[in-house]
Amino acid sequence: MEKEGNKKFKTSDVILISSSHLLHDIYSSFLAPLRPLLIEKFGISLALASVWDLVQRIPWFLNPFIGMIAEKTAARYFVIITPAVTAVSMSLLGVADSYTMVAVLLFVMGVSSALFHVPSPVMVKKLAGSYTGRGMSFFMFGGEMARTLGPLVITGAVSIWGLEGTWKLIPFGLLASLILYYKLRNIQISSDVKHGERSTGFGKIIKKYFPFFMILVGITLFRSIMKSGLTAFLPTYFFNEKGETLWFANSALAVFQLAGAVGTIFAGPVSDKIGRKTTLLVVSFVTPLLMFLFVISSGFWSFVVLIILGLFVFAPSPVLLALVQDVSKELPVFMNSIYLTISFVSSAVAVVFAGLLGDWLGLEKTYLISSLLALGAVPFVLMLKKKRK
Repeated sequence: MEKEGNKKFKTSDVILISSSHLLHDIYSSFLAPLRPLLIEKFGISLALASVWDLVQRIPWFLNPFIGMIAEKTAARYFVIITPAVTAVSMSLLGVADSYTMVAVLLFVMGVSSALFHVPSPVMVKKLAGSYTGRGMSFFMFGGEMARTLGPLVITGAVSIWGLEGTWKLIPFGLLASLILYYKLRNIQISSDVKHGERSTGFGKIIKKYFPFFMILVGITLFRSIMKSGLTAFLPTYFFNEKGETLWFANSALAVFQLAGAVGTIFAGPVSDKIGRKTTLLVVSFVTPLLMFLFVISSGFWSFVVLIILGLFVFAPSPVLLALVQDVSKELPVFMNSIYLTISFVSSAVAVVFAGLLGDWLGLEKTYLISSLLALGAVPFVLMLKKKRK
């Protein structure tokens, strides 16, 4: 049982971690806008440049091991140090003197990113008290906003200092870690499970919660095909298949991601009030319908529907994070690491599937098919048990 004092939502601390999530992910999103410049600098092919994406994602397969380490160490220091590490590695991309050096920097960033994202939601839960959903919404809002702001930040930096001057962004990451140290150094992430429960063992935890993990696989995989198809290929869809201007196509992606950030803010608190299962069920029915309306609409109306779609497509993220924290009374950091691994693998598989389907049938038909496949998440949501008050 939690002490009464622990049920209070510590707004300032939650905002601090959410802001660190924003800053961390702003830096981690530098690769896409820098890629054309790096391709020109090193004279490499697009295919070879795409290998960088794989390199930076490899460390995410280590999430379960990071969760094990975090459960046995002061994992709060992972949250404190990683914004600085990510800031240094990504800010040095512009001055990297070889293709291999870029790959090394991205691998370091991938490790740092995994170390940040595994324990930080658990820390948010600790600070959110009885309002886990609200806390996860704050946290995910920071991450989603970073995808909108990151390209703007690095583009501005290159415009002012040139490609070789991107290292000047490093101090902001160092300052963030310094502030986090003074604010978070005394917060224990897994203090509630230090005695007795920790001896349950990682293997037994996986066995015990295996059905729950399989439900998460079903929900994330079926939804990821639609979400990944939109985030990865939306500008291409508008520009190549709908005949819109490049400005319209890129603006559509920015607005879509901004709407997603807004959606994450509301989804968590709503799930606190009506329940995680009910929230996920509503979203799982509404999103495919909106996706269908988006595909059959055009021009101004497609933009309007896209905004509404963005609100719902990203909404499950904080709800699923809160759901994992509701369930994970034992080894919460390790449990979160398993969920993040499921989410990463599902997204990776989904974006490849969407790309292959898009090459074969075109993006419009791919989006229609993904809207039907997204309904496959509904049976898995129905398998969830409602949280008892």
